[in-house]
Amino acid sequence: MPQHSVPAVTAAAALVCLAAFGPTPSSAAPPADRPAGQPGPVTSRFVPGACPEPPEPIEALSAAKCGYLEVPENRSHPGSRTIKLAVARIAATSAKPGAEPVVFMAGGPGADTFDDIPFLVDSGLNKDRELIVMAQRGNLYDQPNLACPEVDRFNEKAVGLGYDAPQAEQIMLKAVTDCRARLVADGVDLGAYNSTENAADFADLRAALDIPRWNVYGYSYGSNLALTYLRLHPEGIRAVALDSVAPSQFVTLPWTWGSTAEGIRNIFEACAAQPACKDRYPDLPGMLTEQVRKLEAHPLTLNVTPKDGGKPVKTVLDGGALLNLLVAFTPRPKDMPAALEELSKGNPERFAQARAAGSVQKVGDFAHGLTNSIACSEWAPGHSESDVLKAGQKTYPGWPDTVLAQPPQLPFQYPVCGVWNVPDRASVQRVPTVSSVPALVVSGTFDVKTGASWAKGVADNLSRSTAIQVPGIGHWVVPQSPCAQSVLASFFANPTDPETSCVDDLEPQPFTIIPK
Repeated sequence: MPQHSVPAVTAAAALVCLAAFGPTPSSAAPPADRPAGQPGPVTSRFVPGACPEPPEPIEALSAAKCGYLEVPENRSHPGSRTIKLAVARIAATSAKPGAEPVVFMAGGPGADTFDDIPFLVDSGLNKDRELIVMAQRGNLYDQPNLACPEVDRFNEKAVGLGYDAPQAEQIMLKAVTDCRARLVADGVDLGAYNSTENAADFADLRAALDIPRWNVYGYSYGSNLALTYLRLHPEGIRAVALDSVAPSQFVTLPWTWGSTAEGIRNIFEACAAQPACKDRYPDLPGMLTEQVRKLEAHPLTLNVTPKDGGKPVKTVLDGGALLNLLVAFTPRPKDMPAALEELSKGNPERFAQARAAGSVQKVGDFAHGLTNSIACSEWAPGHSESDVLKAGQKTYPGWPDTVLAQPPQLPFQYPVCGVWNVPDRASVQRVPTVSSVPALVVSGTFDVKTGASWAKGVADNLSRSTAIQVPGIGHWVVPQSPCAQSVLASFFANPTDPETSCVDDLEPQPFTIIPK
């Protein structure tokens, strides 16, 4: 979950933002009987200001109205300091937009929310309604920003190390230790960066902007957050759309293995359903197992030139790295069988280049501090490293334990959580959301991060929900599927009866077939 799955989009436009709406205090007020001299609760308010200026300009921000939502860092602590969350309001393009805007909840946790704006605009999120985007607490453009450049620099080095190597763990834990110490020294209350506070921020945003009702759209971790928000702050929610669902009651570190296996299995089964693919790649599950075992026993160490150029970098390709490249959708699903076939014939180029790409990081863009605060308080508690290993062994019997011991995309997370040291919030977060608010649940059958079948348990608790599975699409469905875009637009127009028929005739696109 902690990274984007859709290719980056660049928009070329100047950033000139309008600050045309003023601050509106939230409804919170200090109690009349508070003793004199005792600090009262911090109220939330919106303060207009300039839009963020990303290195690659985002066209939609050139006419947006921006500012900061000021909120308490920790609502359970009277006198908590105030933090600032970046907000952008992007106008609808329609001449007669709907009255209720759409507020977006990004994935991650920790990904740059504003980086998602081009995908949202291209998907039509602001066609018929105003689109509101807020960086979740601790993200880029917020104050404070829980970025960990130390971890980014580790990730640059990690491509030259074994995925689960003791040296990699040692360097990563040093990076996490240094980041934590720096953030705490700056006064950050790491335990306050959780889904409960995150949801309260969005409730305060609606009140501060004086919006009677709005629609919610969240993907990946943003779907988890949207469910938390719907459960804790249902007032003012007209409809909620969940894309690539990470169910709040189910997400744990062992859970990642089931989602990964489901997505990979669906990709392989889709290949088997296409005669040309089945004929060319008759045993993809066996090929994957063979390559994972082979590379874990005898890792490849290569000098690889990153795809976008630059100096060759030392790149280690082992079984854990191979699996996690598949989870990261590098290569894309349609190329996965071809890449595995090439690897089995001694040509690791596709995977090696994908691994080498990690040697170039946008240092300081990703809020690893937010990731760790949520993962360590909400996903890790109640289970152990041995539980992760058992889940992996159940999913892929016969694979090396060294591969199965690491939850996909979250290596060394339990040792990291030992360093991060935030309160256990599992009991308050792992709660199903039961609601009659109209809901749309969108899944992609090729999703290897949040398996499509997990959406059913969520939809069953939402009494007025519509659920769709989009064949051949992976994580974060809407930007990748015109059909899903159409369904989402129909849902926001008519939440209780959206038009979903376009899904019926969809099939995965043909897989890449390489010569024998």
